[in-house]
Amino acid sequence: MADLLSIGLSGLTANKTSLAVTGHNITNVNTPGFSRQDAVQATRNPQFSGAGYIGSGTTLVDIRRSYSEFLSAQVRSSTALSSDVSAYKSQIEQLDSLLAGSTTGITPALQKLFSALQTAAEDPANIPARQLVLSEAEGLAKRFNTVYDRINDQNQFINKQMSAVTDQVNRLATSIASYNDAIAIAGANGAQPNDLLDGRDEAIRQLSTFVGVTAVPQDDNTINLFVGSGQPLVVGSKTNSLQVRPGQGDPTRAEVEFVSGGSRQAVTSLLTGGELGGLIRYRAESLDPTLNSLGRLALAVTDQVNTQLGQGLDLKGKAGTALFGDFNDSSLASLRARAFSTNTSSVQPALNINNTSVLTTSDYRLEFDGTNYQARRLSDGELMVVNPNPPAGYPATLSFTDLSGRAQGFELALGAAPNAGDKYLLQPTRRGATTISTTLDQPDQLAFAAPVRAEAQLQNRGNGSISQPDLIAAGTSPIDATVIAAALPVALTYNGAGAFENPPGTPAAGLNRIPAGAFVPGQLNTYELDLGGGNRVSFTVSGRPEDGDSFSLAFNQTGVSDNRNALKLADLQNKQTVGVDPTVTGISTGVSFTDGYGDMVERVGTLTAQARQDSEATGAILKQAVDNRDSLSGVNLDEEAANLIKFEQYYNASAQVIQVARSLFDTLINTFR
Repeated sequence: MADLLSIGLSGLTANKTSLAVTGHNITNVNTPGFSRQDAVQATRNPQFSGAGYIGSGTTLVDIRRSYSEFLSAQVRSSTALSSDVSAYKSQIEQLDSLLAGSTTGITPALQKLFSALQTAAEDPANIPARQLVLSEAEGLAKRFNTVYDRINDQNQFINKQMSAVTDQVNRLATSIASYNDAIAIAGANGAQPNDLLDGRDEAIRQLSTFVGVTAVPQDDNTINLFVGSGQPLVVGSKTNSLQVRPGQGDPTRAEVEFVSGGSRQAVTSLLTGGELGGLIRYRAESLDPTLNSLGRLALAVTDQVNTQLGQGLDLKGKAGTALFGDFNDSSLASLRARAFSTNTSSVQPALNINNTSVLTTSDYRLEFDGTNYQARRLSDGELMVVNPNPPAGYPATLSFTDLSGRAQGFELALGAAPNAGDKYLLQPTRRGATTISTTLDQPDQLAFAAPVRAEAQLQNRGNGSISQPDLIAAGTSPIDATVIAAALPVALTYNGAGAFENPPGTPAAGLNRIPAGAFVPGQLNTYELDLGGGNRVSFTVSGRPEDGDSFSLAFNQTGVSDNRNALKLADLQNKQTVGVDPTVTGISTGVSFTDGYGDMVERVGTLTAQARQDSEATGAILKQAVDNRDSLSGVNLDEEAANLIKFEQYYNASAQVIQVARSLFDTLINTFR
């Protein structure tokens, strides 16, 4: 009876614990990261009797946690990937809508400017039409400024978000280290602290939403966590941290440092996964290249329009005035070269743009070892050829070409030699869109007329005709109208033998047929005339002039109705002036303003579409990983309800065994009364 009572009591105890475990599962059905638990029973050691071994009841040997490290690792990695893509997608969708919008993009403003130029070219003396050109140019400049400001706001948001995310990473790392400590202590007793293990796994999963981590289990049941390329974030109960600091080269661009004790390591480019990895990837792949592309376009528009205006004459017969501000102003040039915060000298270079058509969309890093300079293009890591290197003396101007000989479109002016180890971040195009502005406010100063005009003398006997000269080379920009006016007028008299003379009997100085040879009557003959001072015009003579026929070229002082330079300005819309590769000959390698902006919008649009597809794919992968884990570790209320009924019946049955033992004992006692 004593044995029967012990057996019943063991059943009561075991089933009571099973009911408690089941109740624990039910109450934690909505607890994130909770793993279902089971009470594992085994029979007690049997007792030997004359008839054999008789069982002595049951005992609890473990509270088992339904858990798979493989499935949990899948959830962690899928969470990190999904959060990365989600952060990237949320940012690039904003950029895409900004650039491609009909009211926010650059294309509508560009089209309005060139439409106004075309209208003005039809009536170059019309002041309201000229005023419209100024208004549309100002609108284009402000559109560039606005788009830059919006993108820069995104950059500032990313800086703040990176700081907030790293705070969460450090908080969770501290929590995980505390779990490690508690688990190691509890595990010393020989049993698994299931709820502590679940809490730690959930904390690691939450950490994966912020940054990708590698989890390495240890023999004492602790888990070490590593980020980046193996930087130890959590080791046992010890933690290191991530901190966000202004960039050494660009203080407007936050960088992440790994802090361990008194040492710091820059890890921005090493971090992947999670929200932090997505923000960093978006900034590197989309934000920075877009700012640089936008800046390059603004610089190209400024340069091409100002240069073309400088090759014409305004309504007063004066050389054209720049429409947009000088992008090589000293205050702007110094902002393009940023000294690293670790520099030991105070030398501040100035980066001047010398050819906008060959500019790339990359930043550059320049390092000085005390004697020589080394420059690297950051977009592809290619080393640049610096010339001269080293400079013979200071002040010095450095030029940059890549290994194929392609000029990079800028030069660096140094007033003195930096100290050994000094570094500079060169950003030729980064601020181009925020610094563009209009400076011309007088419509009559728009140079729509060409500086040279031509005409055939009325007394000519033949039917020869001359085209209006085209200025193909200018000695200065803007042109020196005095030099051109002093070289004119020039009278070209046909001698009947295939040549033009000035004066008659003397070959015309500076006149060359292209290609060389005698005038061919009845065909289109191209000539170039050197006006001195680096100025050269091109024109054609056709028809059949007679001996003695004369053609004159004169300074276009009163060309009020001349629209030749205005037409050239309008033609800039389709001229390939952006991203030209001067090392490639025979084919055109550049794009127009509109196509250049279109390429940028198309690239961002493609990345946006890819991000949306990636978001759907990673979301599906994460859901599958969570479902797989939950199929093993999740609480099923129907199953737990069935267990409640089962264990309740077991408990009642065990109680009945005790009741039988008691009845037998009472019967035995009553027998001896």
